[in-house]
Amino acid sequence: MNSYDVAIIGSGPGGYVAAIRCAQLGMKTAIIEKYATLGGTCLNVGCIPSKALLDSSHHYEDAVKHFEEHGIDIPGDIKVNLEKMIARKQSVVDQTVGGIDFLMNKNKIDVYRGVGSFKDATHITISGDETTEIEAKNTIIATGSKPSNLPFIHLDKERIITSTEALKLKEIPKHLIVIGGGVIGLELGQVYKRLGSEVTVIEYLDRIIPTMDAGLSKELTKVLKKQKFNINISHKVKSVERKGNEVIVKADDKKGNEIEFKGDYCLVSVGRRPYTDGLNAAAAGVKVTDRGQIEVNDHLQTSAKNIYAIGDVVKGAMLAHKAEEEGVFVAETIAGQKPHIDYNLIPGVVYTWPEVASVGKTEEQLQEAKVEYKVGSFPMRALGRSRASMDLDGFVKILADKKTDEILGVHMIGARAADMIAEAVVAMEFRASAEDVSRMSHAHPTFTEAIKEAALAATGDRALHM
Repeated sequence: MNSYDVAIIGSGPGGYVAAIRCAQLGMKTAIIEKYATLGGTCLNVGCIPSKALLDSSHHYEDAVKHFEEHGIDIPGDIKVNLEKMIARKQSVVDQTVGGIDFLMNKNKIDVYRGVGSFKDATHITISGDETTEIEAKNTIIATGSKPSNLPFIHLDKERIITSTEALKLKEIPKHLIVIGGGVIGLELGQVYKRLGSEVTVIEYLDRIIPTMDAGLSKELTKVLKKQKFNINISHKVKSVERKGNEVIVKADDKKGNEIEFKGDYCLVSVGRRPYTDGLNAAAAGVKVTDRGQIEVNDHLQTSAKNIYAIGDVVKGAMLAHKAEEEGVFVAETIAGQKPHIDYNLIPGVVYTWPEVASVGKTEEQLQEAKVEYKVGSFPMRALGRSRASMDLDGFVKILADKKTDEILGVHMIGARAADMIAEAVVAMEFRASAEDVSRMSHAHPTFTEAIKEAALAATGDRALHM
């Protein structure tokens, strides 16, 4: 029987990063993955393939709607080759997961294929083509999550689908109904909207992207409606039925009136649930909540002292970069170091266009906590860079403490917001004030000038370009 200092169950961003860091710290490390490829949901059927399709569809939309205005004439009709687009997406996935194989070999990490199941707190049975057992002084559970569903919806994975199937459709939907106005539904909805689908979004709560700042939700709603999205908030879906190639969704609006939606595809994107099936956690003394989450303390340690859990199976936002931070945190904890994670400073991003990004506290959270704050906001359309690229929608908003001027939250919607948010994270890590950021030189012309201008606005009525 092979023995290890650390075994990691699950090879998504949390698991494989944890494995690499453990190996770097001199620990003999194994990683267990039940699927044929490493990388978990993110690399195989999540972040990477969805961004590949978002990028391809963005190119198509630019060619159809904007090239002529830029002085680019393309003779003949511009057509979508969906099969080729999906194939390019898959090639991006294949290259990326192949890179994880390379990193495992480079760091001398043993890879086991199969379902990892606890025999006890220090022994794991791996059921694959053959059954193997290994011993591990420490184990990190990083088994991730699966798409959630509503109890009355039958996912046939043909017409009534999850994000996994939406990434490999054989045709462009005529009318895609999206249940859920969160990140996944809006991103994939925009992919197919760009390619010619009618898209209807049905959201149970009173706004889309409900976990983010309300100002971002309002602006994104306005932009998506301008892009001809049909957005229905405060609608409670009560049935989803397929008849041949038609899907019928019935929902009650906020007044209790029944509304019927008909389309040829329905994407169910109502969140994700922790995945611990087959883990046999009880045999190791690991407690799992009724919601399927693994209970951990502040050190991400489970009720079994030598077993840790990270990523989507524990509390907190289900984000790949959050899982990565936790993977490094646990590896360094096992090695006897004193690492730290500030969960308030893990950014959230929606990769629609315009992109949406946020870090720190929202206005609603500050109001609830009765924190006195001031607001500085700046519209993207006031930037020369925005006019040059025709990306005029959105704004940057900075929330700062009214007394100390420390930045408490940064919320933005606009071109390249996913990249721009990193500046806000750095500033807040070092507890910068709005004035600190306002006095930093920002290259011109760039989108990040909006951050400087918002910081100037937060320090007083000082924004220079509005």
